[in-house]
Amino acid sequence: MSNPIAAIVLAAGKGTRMKSDLHKVLHPIGGRPMLLHLMASVDALSPAKKVVVVGDKADQLEAALGGTADLTVQDPQLGTGHAVQQAETALAGFDGDVLILYGDVPFVPAATMQTMIDRLGAADAPAVVVLAFEPADPLQYGRVITDGDRVVKMVEHKDATDAERAVRLCNSGLMAAKARDLFALLARVTDDNAAKEFYLVDIVNIANADGRSCAVVKTDADDVAGINSRAELAAAEAQWQAFKRDEAMAGGASLRAPDTVWFSWDTELGRDVTIEPNVFFGPGVKVADNVTIRANSHIEGATIASGCEVGPFARLRLGTILGEKAKIGNFVETKKAVLGKGAKANHLTYLGDVTVGAGANIGAGTITCNYDGYFKYQTVIGENAFIGSNSALIAPVTIGRDAIVAAGSAVSRDVAAGDLRMVRAEQLVKPGWADRFHDTMRKKKAAEKK
Repeated sequence: MSNPIAAIVLAAGKGTRMKSDLHKVLHPIGGRPMLLHLMASVDALSPAKKVVVVGDKADQLEAALGGTADLTVQDPQLGTGHAVQQAETALAGFDGDVLILYGDVPFVPAATMQTMIDRLGAADAPAVVVLAFEPADPLQYGRVITDGDRVVKMVEHKDATDAERAVRLCNSGLMAAKARDLFALLARVTDDNAAKEFYLVDIVNIANADGRSCAVVKTDADDVAGINSRAELAAAEAQWQAFKRDEAMAGGASLRAPDTVWFSWDTELGRDVTIEPNVFFGPGVKVADNVTIRANSHIEGATIASGCEVGPFARLRLGTILGEKAKIGNFVETKKAVLGKGAKANHLTYLGDVTVGAGANIGAGTITCNYDGYFKYQTVIGENAFIGSNSALIAPVTIGRDAIVAAGSAVSRDVAAGDLRMVRAEQLVKPGWADRFHDTMRKKKAAEKK
């Protein structure tokens, strides 16, 4: 039987390089806070405990986590070793394996975490497992000195010798240890170093000094990329989007210009979906098979059934549900709009808080007037109804099945099934009036020039 797992996530840093009122680990990638990307991977391991170590803007983290993890405060902030120590109380009585992770390193695969746990439970029983990587440029990373997969020494860059800095294997900061070993080792860490901080890496050196082995697990540099600035956030977004585009195409979607399509973390695409250039998916979008999304469309919080066509230049907002073979055309905006099978709104229309029956046709320039400045109201359009161009449907209002609303109508009362509703002022014709007007105005203008 496997040991229970706990995760300690360090998120106490101030993130000053972000220059933001939002906590660094809450900045989104693919529409999802980076911390929640990490927590989703942790959850794949079914952990018994999750502890997030917080400092600055702790209230923001508490709100984002919504009670899914224990929070503990690091104050003052005296280094990574000191940060991990703050989780000891929250893990009192826990006797399992502990993963140490970082909230600003969001894309560690769950499989990599599991590999660390598996190595910790191997027959040689290492005291600590270190996750390491080889970056293109080691920069200021701490170094991992190894003999095979045994860690001989861990050293921060600022404390390393020239020979140690020449080593390319770098410390990601992520570790795994058994709870009883972790906190016993941390209790012996000192701040006798250049930065006067309690380094987490020192637990490896202490364990080695005790004659215990420590092991290394290697991973790709992209898996442990940290995010400390807006530029690094943009780079992480680009990397993540490239992965999602490849995933979408491998799953049977055609992206005409992949680099111009932007996905959210939870975007779902069916097979034989065609996506034209410059399409943006916000959170909460589900697209079924055989859908075409034309260029320059913005979609969020929408469910699109098979055979639909959307765009170009369409905006589908939260609560939009398109039935099979429905069509939303150019410069049409929807919000909390449910369109039945084969319903269509092809041009220049706003549909908000509305239910549109199967086969209904919404003419160009139609507006559902759903808001009076205080409350929202519903519009219901029946099956096969025809709404003429430039109509205003003033909610709450119901247009019956097979009804017709004449172009240019402002409808404020229900229309019965099969009825025609025409709301227009009587047209007034004055023969010759325009000719007389033009003649008068031309003479006036000519007089002013004299």
